[in-house]
Amino acid sequence: MSGGFFRGFNNSPSLPQGTSAEQDTRFSNKQTKLLKSHKFPPELEHPVSGQFVLLSILFLLVMQAVDGKHIQLTGFLEKNTGKFMKELWGLLLSAQNNSSGVPQQFLDAKQEEMRKRKLENDLITQEIQKRKDKEGREIEQEKQKRMVF
Repeated sequence: MSGGFFRGFNNSPSLPQGTSAEQDTRFSNKQTKLLKSHKFPPELEHPVSGQFVLLSILFLLVMQAVDGKHIQLTGFLEKNTGKFMKELWGLLLSAQNNSSGVPQQFLDAKQEEMRKRKLENDLITQEIQKRKDKEGREIEQEKQKRMVF
């Protein structure tokens, strides 16, 4: 007896010979059902092109074009997947729209860090200068006291 389980009893070419995987509902596309059952943030509606994003700054990802709805992180991040993807996609969109390929938030954060570091350095420099001035005055006072005696 040739043929598989779904072949049916009649091997006549004029009659259907069973169902294919596409026709059988047991083998439906689970990804499509999953996509329909989730609500996605509006950021994920915009496509991101890896050509305009400097990925070494963000993540170790290799991509040409990514659809945020098809990234499989649900098993790993569980209930936090939506929040993560919203933040990630916001960064990717920002990087894509920035001429440097780096998200504007990263540039702003780095600029703020540099401003704070400069402020700290200025305060340290001022403190060192105050101490030098104070030591210089004390040395001058000692010299004057020695001259008087």
